[in-house]
Amino acid sequence: QVQLVESGGGSVQAGGSLRLSCAASGSGSKYCLAWFRQTPGKEREGVASIDSDGYTKYGNSVKGRFTISKDNAENTQNLYLLMNDLKPEDTAMYQCAADYVRCPFGTSWSPGRFRYWGQGTQVTVSS
Repeated sequence: QVQLVESGGGSVQAGGSLRLSCAASGSGSKYCLAWFRQTPGKEREGVASIDSDGYTKYGNSVKGRFTISKDNAENTQNLYLLMNDLKPEDTAMYQCAADYVRCPFGTSWSPGRFRYWGQGTQVTVSS
């Protein structure tokens, strides 16, 4: 069974940095891993993804500021999101997602294709 647990959220001033972590136990090495975020009343937004070969994709609003990475342990993949130069509009609940699917490509993030989700970690950026 795949379980995802995020950590690392918090409150920070604009221009600051945070590093989110997600322990994806039970996930296979061929899984696509991704970060999404959501604010009340808005659709879930794709932030970053990384596939089994290490190919990464970023949402337009975070390119150049956020970096996704991962490392592997036995039966567990650890997913990270380093967020630099944070802006108030980055305030959201951040969730990691995993599944044995093709990672998002083109303009489509298709969060509905991911079966496994973490509980989320809140990031709040003040101006």
